[in-house]
Amino acid sequence: MTYHFMTLNDGTEIVHSEMLDDGRVKVSIETPDEKLCFKRAACWLPKQEWTDIYGYTEEELNYLKELVDSEKHLILEFSKTGGFDNASGF
Repeated sequence: MTYHFMTLNDGTEIVHSEMLDDGRVKVSIETPDEKLCFKRAACWLPKQEWTDIYGYTEEELNYLKELVDSEKHLILEFSKTGGFDNASGF
């Protein structure tokens, strides 16, 4: 199962998986791009192992890494409780 986590002002979508049996959570990021169609990257929490990186500049990727790191605790918690909407009681 995949849960929506956040949409940034530039249209970047951040979603995450439910927590797997081994405690890992996959965070998937996509940004619409006029030339590439979509830029993408994936990050496996809790270790923050980045994979499938396509189209992002080093500066953009560093921003995304900082963002995921600052929200990691929430993503991990929401991955156990059915995503943001379920965890927040909406």
